[in-house]
Amino acid sequence: MESFAILKIALALIVVIITITLLIKRYESRMVLFTSGVVLCIIAGAPMDALEAFTKAIKKANIIEPIVAAMGFAYVLKLTTCDKHLVHALSKVLKYAGIFLVPGAVLITAFINISVTSAAGCSAAVGAVIIPLLMRMGVHPALAASTVLLGTYGSANLNPGYHQTNIVAEVSKVNVMEVIHYEAFYFGVSAVICAFGLMIVGLLLKEYKGYVLEDESNDDKDFKINPIKAIVPIVPVAILLVLSNSHFKEWYEATFALKVPKVGIGHAMIIGSLLAFITCFKDVKAGEVMKKFCAGMGEGFSHVYGIIICAGIFVAGLEAMGFVQQLIDFMKSNPNIATFIGSVGTFALALITGSGDAAGIAFNQAVTIKAADIGLDPMHLGSVVTAVAGLGRSMSPIAGAAIICATYAKVNPIELAKRNAIPTIIAAIAYVLIAI
Repeated sequence: MESFAILKIALALIVVIITITLLIKRYESRMVLFTSGVVLCIIAGAPMDALEAFTKAIKKANIIEPIVAAMGFAYVLKLTTCDKHLVHALSKVLKYAGIFLVPGAVLITAFINISVTSAAGCSAAVGAVIIPLLMRMGVHPALAASTVLLGTYGSANLNPGYHQTNIVAEVSKVNVMEVIHYEAFYFGVSAVICAFGLMIVGLLLKEYKGYVLEDESNDDKDFKINPIKAIVPIVPVAILLVLSNSHFKEWYEATFALKVPKVGIGHAMIIGSLLAFITCFKDVKAGEVMKKFCAGMGEGFSHVYGIIICAGIFVAGLEAMGFVQQLIDFMKSNPNIATFIGSVGTFALALITGSGDAAGIAFNQAVTIKAADIGLDPMHLGSVVTAVAGLGRSMSPIAGAAIICATYAKVNPIELAKRNAIPTIIAAIAYVLIAI
């Protein structure tokens, strides 16, 4: 009987190692997580646990709604070009940044990433404008591309519809706005460290000036900014932040003798989509907007929530094997290093796989949900894990965002990883230490 138990553990370890290897080799993450979870459940003698995990994940409408609505809004922004107007409006500021040109570009990208939560999507939208602009101003192509990639370090977590934020809220059993208020300061500190860390790297490498852009044929110099369109991308987040503010609630109730309307995340995204359509109703048909919004919702469920479902099945496999409980028991005995284990492991996996989702979501669903048993605040542990996952992905040369930025600058993605290494590592360490 004992030999059978040892064989079962050995097989499970092999499955976990294969899972990590396949993620590193960039196989379809949903397929890898789903298959591994099912295999682990079968080895544990509990195949139905995988199916139960699927059913449990599908029933989480409170997480599905904000994720699909946020993706629908992102698709509408692209259709109506509101995201492009915001990028161009903010890029105007960079022309007067002087020595703060690089940190300014990082912070602008981070600000836009709050609305355009996909790292690859944000890099594509921002990089098309910011990278050529920096290169025209004499910045080395690799450094210019690094600014945009680094700007996607994780500020998307401050969007109430972002899936990682909703996972943290769920496992912490708190409102998603509480998570955002908690994380805002720490993500702000991380942004400053990343921005000025890259500035120092650029100055040391002497890449701040001297580069001459050869081809300026696609620089969009004559783009005319519509200020109303430029504001639309930040409207949903602004609505949610204002309505959740206690001072605004007091003022509203005292002035109108009414309670503040309850506006959910999905509602805010729909309002934003409607405003985006109004800005260009003469050029875009309502039917097209609806198609895009629904297409975005489909993408949100298929790609984003699909990963969450499959990560849940993988976690079910780990739980069936007893791995999760063993890890929790170890952390109970060593609570001081629980945060360290979660952050270092997640950062490393995000770096080598090019994705912060698989590692961050799996850890939060498996361990963070039981953080109270370890003596830790679930919101604290979940926030740290999601933060370092984003930072690890921001220095990965195989991340989709890195490849997009490198393509714009016509450099090797590894050059971006070299320049972002120091800022991201320092920011990750700082986040863990400050948040403890």
